Amino acid sequence: MRRSDLPDDFVIGTATASYQIEGATHEDGRGESIWDTFARVPGAIADGSTGDVADDHYHRSAEDVALIGDLGFDAYRFSIAWPRIQPNGSGSPNRAGVDFYRRLAESLLQRGVTPWATLYHWDLPQALEDRGGWMHRDTAFRFADYAAHVADQLGDLVSDWITLNEPWCSSFLGYASGDHAPGSRVGSRAAHAAHHLLLGHGHALEALRATDSAARVGTTLNLSPVQPAGDSEGDADAARRIDGLSNRLFLDPVLRGAYPADVLDDLGETAWFAENATDDDLKRISAPIDFLGINYYSRHTVASGSAPAAGAPASAYPGSEHVRFVKTGAPVTQMGWEIHPDGMVDVLRQANALAPDLPLYITENGAAYPDRVDADGGIDDPQRAEYLEAHLEAARDAVAEGLPLRGYFIWSLMDNWEWAWGYSRRFGIVHVDYETQKRTPKRSARWVADFLRDAVPAGRA
Repeated sequence: MRRSDLPDDFVIGTATASYQIEGATHEDGRGESIWDTFARVPGAIADGSTGDVADDHYHRSAEDVALIGDLGFDAYRFSIAWPRIQPNGSGSPNRAGVDFYRRLAESLLQRGVTPWATLYHWDLPQALEDRGGWMHRDTAFRFADYAAHVADQLGDLVSDWITLNEPWCSSFLGYASGDHAPGSRVGSRAAHAAHHLLLGHGHALEALRATDSAARVGTTLNLSPVQPAGDSEGDADAARRIDGLSNRLFLDPVLRGAYPADVLDDLGETAWFAENATDDDLKRISAPIDFLGINYYSRHTVASGSAPAAGAPASAYPGSEHVRFVKTGAPVTQMGWEIHPDGMVDVLRQANALAPDLPLYITENGAAYPDRVDADGGIDDPQRAEYLEAHLEAARDAVAEGLPLRGYFIWSLMDNWEWAWGYSRRFGIVHVDYETQKRTPKRSARWVADFLRDAVPAGRA
């Protein structure tokens, strides 16, 4: 696989998220986020850590941009920490926060790297959560105000905007299972948060375009193809349910302007949506976007099962708690996620079927492995290089099939604070020593650099 196997204008980038890398959580006027609060809850984070320091990117962004440029990436997808711009979730923008992102975007452009900015990668200002968070409709309007401020302050440097990252995670991991911030467990009512997130996307899209009519604006959904484990009607229904909750509940309103009725029925939320998801809401949510971002990691194989026992952990799939997720025997990453590169083509087809002319981007794809530092300080990670090559081959296949795939972003540039896993999972192609903050490109980074130069990539063995 070589870069020349893809179109000349195909974008190859890498990605990070603000709370996972920036650190400096109490500097230059930044406010508290829901992840600052959640990380301090005993037992919430696997290793008991917080993102207070993370990769110290706030102080080391110049070094990190140099890495991005040296590796040869076309684009860098970063997220903007809402609490750095509006410490309390509203009001005039915090100058120090704006200046940090201006310096970041300027340094990227100087390196010939296109900045892609994500407005929301999960770090909601805690002040807004205290007033109801995404369960409260008003948060969508506050998000639009924030988007307008960011576009006004950074629109001369940034042209490519993503409103939301993975609203399924924000709503169902954040408000149903409680595995992510803010750690709420409200069952099927987490779908209300999903609607308010999508409404926030619609209002932010409007605000961005009002500020800069030339802006390219999209949103990013995490999509997984879903297949039944067997031929039974129960397994087929399990696949319908999980595809509905994971994929169609977000794809359909954004691309079709309607929520899937069967999913609302599964959730038991038909009446709430009939009353609260107005025609105006859906018109705004489905306003034309310039592209759709897709984060892809794995395929789901599911089967029908029995209801969970009393006292079982809260589910991220309310109304479908009986569904079992089944292993197929495929290789897995350290996250336990099965590796199915062809599944990436499946979700591209699913999105394309709803909006055939819409450009698509894989805005995240990558793998966690238990990396080891060699005696000479190097990190040999052939599995990650193999993973990336297999998925770039899938991207090539998607393009050859005629799917409108326009780019691919590697997750992640560097090891970071991996949400509820803390520092116990490493996705980066660049190793970070969390004690010294030393950055060391792994073998996978060298493979990527060779690929981006269209050289024959070094062998993985």
